[in-house]
Amino acid sequence: MFQVGSDWNPKQTKLRELILKPDQFDEAIDLCQALHSVVHCSGVSGTDTATFQDEIWEGLTKEVFATMPTVKDVTIAWNIWHITRIEDIACNILIAQTQQVLNDEWQNRLNTDIRDTGNAMTDDEIVSLSKALDMGELKNYRNAVGIKTKDMIKKLSPSEMKRKVSRESIERVLAEGGVTEHKDSVWLLDFWGKKNVAGLLLMPITRHQIGHLNDSMKLKMKRR
Repeated sequence: MFQVGSDWNPKQTKLRELILKPDQFDEAIDLCQALHSVVHCSGVSGTDTATFQDEIWEGLTKEVFATMPTVKDVTIAWNIWHITRIEDIACNILIAQTQQVLNDEWQNRLNTDIRDTGNAMTDDEIVSLSKALDMGELKNYRNAVGIKTKDMIKKLSPSEMKRKVSRESIERVLAEGGVTEHKDSVWLLDFWGKKNVAGLLLMPITRHQIGHLNDSMKLKMKRR
């Protein structure tokens, strides 16, 4: 089983040290790609080595995927939806300033009309989303987002690392439904608005995702 502390944390620390140093940019990007690979299926990187994300999907049933074990928990479905929506938004709207992966076609495939990250959802709303989501299509959507992120990371240059998130991009997130106006959701705009490209690569493109996948693995183990 993938051990978060033994491999992930030292690499994340190293990435933080290197990411704003132009003369070590290539090493930083390699580290970023390696960390990003762990939080996606092996097929996203084209490798045969199982990732942490692969371990979560392996043997996962719809029941376990959509179940909230206690009122203190969320669901695996919500965790994966949440980190994938945030990656889609951060990569494609905030960094690349292009179209996000999620569109009407994807929403039909996923079987949901929800577009936001889920931060302000109640327990009932989390369970409702989890039961409605097509499990296979969520995996496909996550893969599509991961592939697009990897392509974006490869195209970055050292001069872009200090580029701040634009006001126009922040406004797009709200306009396109990536967050709602609920206080537990809209705060993300202020959080992201203070970031530069390097900061987004550190959080949420890499570190944010590992936390939610670690939670997903714990939820999976509770149901065994």
